[in-house]
Amino acid sequence: MAIERQTTIQRKVSCAGIGVHSGVRARLTLLPAPVNSGIRFVRVDLPAGTGEILAHADCVSDTQLGTTLANAHGATVAVVEHLLAAISGLGIDNLLIEIDAAELPIMDGSSSVFYELLMKAGQKNQGSARRRIRILETIEVREGPKRASLAPANGDVLTLRARIEYTDRLIGVQQMAMKLAPGMFARDLAFARTYGFARDVEMLRSMGLARGGSLENAVVIGEDGILNPEGLRVEDEFVRHKMLDAVGDLALAGAPIAGDYDAVQPGHGLNNKLVRKLLATPSAWCWEDAGANVARADAHAAV
Repeated sequence: MAIERQTTIQRKVSCAGIGVHSGVRARLTLLPAPVNSGIRFVRVDLPAGTGEILAHADCVSDTQLGTTLANAHGATVAVVEHLLAAISGLGIDNLLIEIDAAELPIMDGSSSVFYELLMKAGQKNQGSARRRIRILETIEVREGPKRASLAPANGDVLTLRARIEYTDRLIGVQQMAMKLAPGMFARDLAFARTYGFARDVEMLRSMGLARGGSLENAVVIGEDGILNPEGLRVEDEFVRHKMLDAVGDLALAGAPIAGDYDAVQPGHGLNNKLVRKLLATPSAWCWEDAGANVARADAHAAV
């Protein structure tokens, strides 16, 4: 099998929208990036040299209602998971993301706009081999009834399983399993929107959150049903969005993962703990060149 090459986008593309928590309008520009540079954000509204932030688990500074990244200068960028999920779903390795605010635009609450933007940008192969993380031993984290794990798998892609449980009858118990094979993210996850309960809105806003939230960028659950006039896009949109979030959070490992992700009541904090524990356990994983199926167990430095 031929070695897979790293990829970036062919051309610059942009979009703009408001942040779901800050309510601040932000402009996002995606640009091609060199091999081995990974996914990097740059806050263009900050002084030169202070705004670059690597998309990596070690840079996660907050996981309350979204994943926030930070650098040593104190620059932050919040709610990165929906864009990272689209990048991971398309298999893009290297990308520069310029943003002029501290929070990504929420768009419609899913990854669809970001996915379409990346499709518009096109992809191109680069000169270096693509590497993936091969899971060798099971790693698990728990928080009370919540748990998440990464385990060895036979295939070369990430397999995901998730289960969510709510006492609210409109959600109830939902579960889903899928492989993150080419095309599957767009088909099964990209459209799934973030969600919340109408009863929590005032509390969140008093905490400085959800100031940009609306029926245009989230599924809102009321006492008697879904408040969005169009309803749900699919009956199990809730668990699909949790899976979408997991794809974005797991992308912060720094490379595609070949393994089996399994979670009950997953969230951003749990996902970040899982990735950090994985990277801190050298015996649990190794690098391998994608397409070669040859492990390189001597190199564990995170990209």
